[in-house]
Amino acid sequence: MGLFDVTQAVLERAMSGAALRQQVLANNVANANTPLFVRSDVDFQAAIRQALASGAPLDSVQFQVTRDSSGAVSLDGNNVSVDTEMARLSENTLTYQSLASIAKARLKMLEDAVRGS
Repeated sequence: MGLFDVTQAVLERAMSGAALRQQVLANNVANANTPLFVRSDVDFQAAIRQALASGAPLDSVQFQVTRDSSGAVSLDGNNVSVDTEMARLSENTLTYQSLASIAKARLKMLEDAVRGS
């Protein structure tokens, strides 16, 4: 067993996925008034779940940005709801912060164990 277990690897990949999702959601908000713009999203949790279920190495997980043509479309063909995107941004921010807190706590435990504290 290595110094870092699968949990640490999952946390790191999930933080990477949440960071990508934050960029994609922010891009949706930035294009809320762009005619014909179709919102995008990243389902990083599903990609990680799939890798874990299949036994694939976590460092090989690639997160896919997908276009989401569902939802109400305005007269200019844009399907971005700023309110919905802002809620998704807030949720994703909390997810990232939670992952970072858990990763930090795990590293602190490892540091304490090494130092003999």
